[in-house]
Amino acid sequence: MNAIHKNAQVLSTLKTSNPSARRSPIRPVLAALLSMTTCLGLAHAAPKCDREADALLSKMTLDEKIGQMTQVDMDALKDKADITKYFIGSMLSGGNSEPADISPKGWLRACKEYESYALQTRLKIPLIYGIDAVHGHNNVDGAVIFPHNIGLGATRNPRLVRRAAHITALEVAGTGIQWAFAPCVAVAQNERWGRTYESFSESPALVSRLGAAAVRGFQQPLPEGNFVLACAKHFLGDGGTKDGIDQGNTVCDEATLRKLYLPPYAAAVRAGVGSIMVSYSSWNGQKMSANKYLLTGVLKDELGFRGFLVSDWAAIDQLSSDYKTDIEKSINAGMDMVMIPNGPGQKNNYVEFIHLLKELVREGKVPQSRIDDAVHRILRTKFRMGLFQHPYADPQLNAEVGSAAHRKVARECVRQSLVLLKNENHALPLSKTIQRLVVIGRAADDLGVQCGGWTISWQGKSGKVTSGGTTILAAVRKAVSPETKVTFSPDGSNIEGADGALVVIGEQPYAEMKGDRNDLRVSAEDAALVQKAKAAGLRVVTVLLSGRPLVLGPVLESSDALVAAWLPGTEGEGVADVLFGDCRPRGKLPRTWPRNNDQLSLTCNSPNASQALFPYGYGLSW
Repeated sequence: MNAIHKNAQVLSTLKTSNPSARRSPIRPVLAALLSMTTCLGLAHAAPKCDREADALLSKMTLDEKIGQMTQVDMDALKDKADITKYFIGSMLSGGNSEPADISPKGWLRACKEYESYALQTRLKIPLIYGIDAVHGHNNVDGAVIFPHNIGLGATRNPRLVRRAAHITALEVAGTGIQWAFAPCVAVAQNERWGRTYESFSESPALVSRLGAAAVRGFQQPLPEGNFVLACAKHFLGDGGTKDGIDQGNTVCDEATLRKLYLPPYAAAVRAGVGSIMVSYSSWNGQKMSANKYLLTGVLKDELGFRGFLVSDWAAIDQLSSDYKTDIEKSINAGMDMVMIPNGPGQKNNYVEFIHLLKELVREGKVPQSRIDDAVHRILRTKFRMGLFQHPYADPQLNAEVGSAAHRKVARECVRQSLVLLKNENHALPLSKTIQRLVVIGRAADDLGVQCGGWTISWQGKSGKVTSGGTTILAAVRKAVSPETKVTFSPDGSNIEGADGALVVIGEQPYAEMKGDRNDLRVSAEDAALVQKAKAAGLRVVTVLLSGRPLVLGPVLESSDALVAAWLPGTEGEGVADVLFGDCRPRGKLPRTWPRNNDQLSLTCNSPNASQALFPYGYGLSW
């Protein structure tokens, strides 16, 4: 691509993605030029960035180098002055770690303060702050929450996925954060896994396409020199663990590992991803955090990955009972940065990590060359991101968090993600002039259930979890005519005489570890709601909110129409758009849909795939 064409493309992107850029045509041009001077994004390591990293590395002490390899959780940091004292190179907010004020302005203030301590160090190396922005900037009150990846997988639309990632990056940057721990490019093979909804699909090809699109969206240059780093995760094979056990063991030969789980990382590397998170999981009994063959031999040497590797939350602690040994094994295997959730006074804390790694270098157990390689990768990435020139966020982006323009894109993601599984007797689309519509099920008016896990809190929760957004019930009431009477019956009572029933059912929110389940049948309570509506003689349209295909049982039989809405996020109007015919359902199953609990590991490549309830790629329209 020639420079003129690239300038035009970047300018066009910035004009359409940022209202303030539309108001001032000069700002996008400057941003485009700046992105070129900061090494043309992250697709390739420009010589200028390598030279800058080399020059800075030559000035650093061992303490300063180890500080760059240390990532400290917000809750673990007992004294902000430790950022300066220990030359900390990175911080994060993981799980439920957050400032007291979780509004966009509150996050911006907190991150700006942490950054200021890093800039007080001798060499003024900027801090890079990371966060799990896995379906929007989901830790921030009022941010737009997009469908989880399984829903985006149903869209089959790389352009839309890229737009969603770019808007997430805009909102992340608007709060002073420069690093999103996304996208997850796991190729989930078993619905028992509680992180299934973080996987785009069971198909390596689809995950590769959408994962690469997300990387490009996250790392697309932003106005005023801002840049958000993407992080493909979790390397490697986390979606294939035996029985879907989180942090478990993936048992397969190398040919299968390369065929099923490696392609999305190759695609992410080609897309220029700047960081990759290493999985908790094992491959044939060996923990990934210490697998030098895969981390260094395959990922860095064979695939040519030039960014840096970061561990998962305290993941290296699982290597042995001795923390010093854990550090030695992981760093020598190729880990460049270690995520540490513990503070002084706790076991395996960041001060201990720094001291032990320094001892290991002096003892010759971790080569100085390995330290220099890790720090060079981190510094090079910071130079490529333009952090040295722009360590602080553009405050104008802060005002755009949760904007109407951003919600419009999320609404389109919801529209395209819905999969119509059944539609007998033209039950859908619903008429906007229906005389009386009864909406059944607590989930219909529950933003937390609609969003799922990783929404404000780690595991998520039911209820009004975030400001902004629209529940399905509220969206239905907006969609119908003024003459239509919409009644809400959480428990399915007093529904007789209605002209139609919309039943909304689904899983309660969950995230990793706590979401693992062996029984994926729709709950008895939810099944009873659908059957009650059918017994009342109503035409029943069922909407299922879930992070994975569930065993439907009698729900399918008792529904005239059934829509898999996945975990659509805050924009419930996207669901109503399809239900009332403003747009046609176009989603296609990103996963094979099991008939019973014995088929939870059934995929499109299984010998008995034809026995599934619905095949991979299934999806009706009108």
